[in-house]
Amino acid sequence: MSNAADLQLLVSPDREGNALSGRVRVPGDKSISHRSIMLGAIADGETRISGFLEGADALATLSAFRRMGVEIKGPEGGEVRVRGVGLRGLKAPNGPLDVGNSGTSMRLLAGLLAGQAFTCTLIGDDSLTRRPMRRVTEPLGLMGARIATAEQGTAPLTIEPVPSLRGIDYAMPVASAQVKSSLLLAGLYAQGETCVSEPAPTRDHTERMLTGFGYSVRRKANRVCLTGGGRLTAARLQIPADISSAAFFLVGASIAPGSDLTLEGVGINPTRVGVINILRAMGADIELLDRRTAGGEPVADIRVRSAPLKGIAIPVDQVPLAIDEFPAIFIAAACAQGETVLSGAGELRVKESDRIQVMADGLTALGVSAEPRPDGIRIVGGPIGSGVVQAHGDHRIAMSFAIAGLRAAGPIEVRDCINVETSFPGFADLTASVGLPIRERRL
Repeated sequence: MSNAADLQLLVSPDREGNALSGRVRVPGDKSISHRSIMLGAIADGETRISGFLEGADALATLSAFRRMGVEIKGPEGGEVRVRGVGLRGLKAPNGPLDVGNSGTSMRLLAGLLAGQAFTCTLIGDDSLTRRPMRRVTEPLGLMGARIATAEQGTAPLTIEPVPSLRGIDYAMPVASAQVKSSLLLAGLYAQGETCVSEPAPTRDHTERMLTGFGYSVRRKANRVCLTGGGRLTAARLQIPADISSAAFFLVGASIAPGSDLTLEGVGINPTRVGVINILRAMGADIELLDRRTAGGEPVADIRVRSAPLKGIAIPVDQVPLAIDEFPAIFIAAACAQGETVLSGAGELRVKESDRIQVMADGLTALGVSAEPRPDGIRIVGGPIGSGVVQAHGDHRIAMSFAIAGLRAAGPIEVRDCINVETSFPGFADLTASVGLPIRERRL
């Protein structure tokens, strides 16, 4: 991986304003791209994928399965072909699997690898190695998995084979799609039934995709169950545009006067639309057009026009539905009239960075009143100044402060941005195409 200090984003607002306009498609959904490779690899037959995200995180998952003996052609223009080896066909890699900056890869692979007949070690970059993994390894241990972590409960993870896994009935203490998905993937290899209950809805891409691969999944309210020992059958998958990537443009077009922007083919899975719900509650003008289904996922074109925003108390039930989009939402809050208060979002402190503290520091550096709290933040809207912001290698922090340049009084320099390439390749070019020039400077 590149050093996190290799790239800076430089944004200089136009004196006459930077409206965002036109039609644009953001890259494919990262969460679904990960899962398409994982399930395609352990299915029987050839899975064909279109719209695959060719960013470093998703490519890390793809590379891991190649190293476990899966034949994968592509990606080329978002097209990938995966020749599945079946549930028991993976082979031991010739060394540790490096998943770079991808927490999704590490946590989901931990579950999938827990049922294999070989030892495997998962490693990542410095940022990922600091992120907590016990939330996954401990419930997997209840299933009989043998996973060793560093003393702090972090990577590297060494997963050793066991005679068999056993299904469990697990109530998650904190809502997490990654934990849920990891346990369900382990459940494919377990004896009996594996059930996961969640305290609040989280993204359900794994359950939807398992069903698309012909595996029986039982869902009722906040509980999902499956029985181990079945088989997956290859499928054709169309990956929608990523709503997490679209979020930067939803906020940008909302805060930049005169904007009228349409985002094409965005996934609007009900477990992912918190950013739309929150922005609408703040007064955003967002319209969903041409609703349809692609690859088992609901999709729409999203039209967003500039509108005056007001501060709100963000509903707690929307937090898990927007957990990845809060850095962008914080920029909307900085441009809103009045105060915005978030609580119940302690998970933001253990993402690629401590997103509560890092966003508060960046907003403060730009002259915005931002008070970090243990599980949230209080932001009072006001003028955004110019200055230097540290992204701490967090791609969503970097892109959010770049979008803040739409309303800034002067230039904003965002440092430590190399990981933007992991989730949104071509971000600067795409923003420039709709009206916000962003210069990249490599050090």
